[in-house]
Amino acid sequence: MSPQPRTLPTEPLTAAAFAPFGDVMEARAGIKTFAINEGFATRFHDLAQVDVAEHGGTVCVSIFKALHRTLPMRLSVMERHPLGSQAFVAMAELPFLVVVAPATPELDLGRIRCFLASQGQGVNYAKGVWHHPLIALQRACDFLVIDRAGPAGHANLDEVDVRPAGLWVRA
Repeated sequence: MSPQPRTLPTEPLTAAAFAPFGDVMEARAGIKTFAINEGFATRFHDLAQVDVAEHGGTVCVSIFKALHRTLPMRLSVMERHPLGSQAFVAMAELPFLVVVAPATPELDLGRIRCFLASQGQGVNYAKGVWHHPLIALQRACDFLVIDRAGPAGHANLDEVDVRPAGLWVRA
């Protein structure tokens, strides 16, 4: 017998609510700042813990082109990167959904949470945090991605098909 479909509530993305999963990257009050470029810019300093060095990993900066997703949407797969963190910043001022679960050896379906990232926010998933692939909401969107590149022989991707669990996200 298949489980009863379940809709995940969507929570606002805040630093406090997201702390068990990683960092929220945004220019907000309480972040260390200082003036740069002769006073024409402000640096919001050290927004995320980039953690990629395990087994000789290095920082890799990429752009992912995420297609638009239509809600309601059935979740399909959760993944994690056991050897490094992974950060996503939308390159357009568009909201996106962030679906995560704690960094555990096996995915705990009962602990999946869904956050709405607002304009000007990005996320940095801590090493091993389970997450759904990008969910661009209003239209296709490019994301700046900071994650791990490393030598062959060290798997840095675990995936679990979650379609049988009947998990949905809605607007």
